Amino acid sequence: MFQPFRAYLEEELFHRFDLRSRPIPVGLESNISDRGKNQATIQSWCYQCPELRKIRYTYIDAGETAQVFNSVIYPAHHYDIPLLGIDFLSFGKKKILVVLDFQPLFRDRAYQEKYIEPMRSIRDKYNELAQNLEMKFYDANQYFSKYLLFAKTDADTVVKRLFPAYQEYVQLYWQMLDRAEPLSDREDIQRIVKAQKDYDQYSAERDPAHGLFSSYFGAEWAEKFLYEFLFEDASPLAVASTRR
Repeated sequence: MFQPFRAYLEEELFHRFDLRSRPIPVGLESNISDRGKNQATIQSWCYQCPELRKIRYTYIDAGETAQVFNSVIYPAHHYDIPLLGIDFLSFGKKKILVVLDFQPLFRDRAYQEKYIEPMRSIRDKYNELAQNLEMKFYDANQYFSKYLLFAKTDADTVVKRLFPAYQEYVQLYWQMLDRAEPLSDREDIQRIVKAQKDYDQYSAERDPAHGLFSSYFGAEWAEKFLYEFLFEDASPLAVASTRR
């Protein structure tokens, strides 16, 4: 269901940036589940370039049972722009959840005006994909913007509405990156380093997909995948204590 979204992002990345492969720990780049009746495969890709320090995306294909496309793009530390977060999940054609956002590193008004307000016109255009759903695992006021797309939807809407919305969000993100002025002050850069690390820690401790990974590929593999690839700047000890 979401392969066109993955293909679009990949084409855009290779067209716009001088990408280099970013190492994925051995054994985490792909896996095949031998659990249950339906075979599930997971594959991940990771790149970097001068503007973006980490570009990761993952696809789970379990046939009609599950289709998942997840990606986070981390800007280089000398840019203070938000992260681009993508999370599209389908469990059968009638249970589809989509999340798309510029994930802010800071909450102050100036930052919101500069980096979040430009999303408003796109969000308003696709308002049916901005449902007021409860966030069970996250604080909506931390690392999420007020103009995120967050919806339970259907397969027809994924094709006709989500895909064009996704394209517009991605294009706006490239424009934002093009206009961004590199930071030069060491303290400013260290502030971004800390903010991105804090994002990884927060996300690793709350990621609801850990259960899905565990069910298909086992708890040990899922734990390694979580903090050695998805959120590699998170502390494994903190993750472990939170889950206990």
